[in-house]
Amino acid sequence: MTGIIIADKPEGWTSHDVVAKLRGALRERRIGHGGTLDPMATGVLPLFIGRATRAVEFSAGAEKEYIAGMRLGITTDTQDITGKHLTSREASVSEARLRGALRRFTGEQTQIPPMYSAVKKDGKPLYKLARRGIEVEREPRDITVHSLEMTGCVNGEYYLKIVCSKGTYVRTLCADIGEYLGCGAVMSSLRRTRVGAFGILAACEMKDIISAAENGGLERLLLPVDTLFREFPAMTVNPVCEHRCRSGAAFACPGAPDGRYRVYGESGEFLMLGDAADGRMRIGKTFFEVPS
Repeated sequence: MTGIIIADKPEGWTSHDVVAKLRGALRERRIGHGGTLDPMATGVLPLFIGRATRAVEFSAGAEKEYIAGMRLGITTDTQDITGKHLTSREASVSEARLRGALRRFTGEQTQIPPMYSAVKKDGKPLYKLARRGIEVEREPRDITVHSLEMTGCVNGEYYLKIVCSKGTYVRTLCADIGEYLGCGAVMSSLRRTRVGAFGILAACEMKDIISAAENGGLERLLLPVDTLFREFPAMTVNPVCEHRCRSGAAFACPGAPDGRYRVYGESGEFLMLGDAADGRMRIGKTFFEVPS
């Protein structure tokens, strides 16, 4: 079985919990996910099964969209509402000032990863150090917040719609906004609504995924792996070129403009992502099944 399932991760589950549950239901080890979500977060979590796991890196690097709750006037050690309370301050911030802060945090910028994260320092995950009360210096990372807007406020809870690059920590973004405003802030909720081309409307609840897996009906939920690469043009190759592709060799593609392609065999099987240059197609990443 090969393909992609878009899960709506439930609150309280880790991304690894989701993978482990599906591995158990399918008795399949080759399952991965495309972008970690914190346990408190919900929403889009692409799951890759079988040969499709080779596409995980492309999903993990895709643009993400979130709806986040932000509460001003509080700081915690985890930068979200679940952490140990550190400070409380008056949070008298006008809407105009908040919107100005959001503009300040839109665009290319650097961000220091939180201590409670899976980022490694000298081979050790930061969260393991944080649990022992150890804080270490972290290298800033380049991120891009493509858009950041306030969509509403309910009982002092501000809701933000965020479109950002890989590697962006939304709770750190909330904490940094709070520090900029001088009152502190925590992320109070998080829902991921899109990963690349996969939106929340395509997501399935875990209970439905597990039920389908246990009852042999998972195929109807599977998306072909090539749906991840819809932005690239398609190319169908003849049997000779397909043989060279399966052998890992480049082949001629006269007249094809330079760039990346979805490459298919005459049968319609998705073979690979290929890179054309100077009339030659080179192997990018293969996805055809390899005989055992």
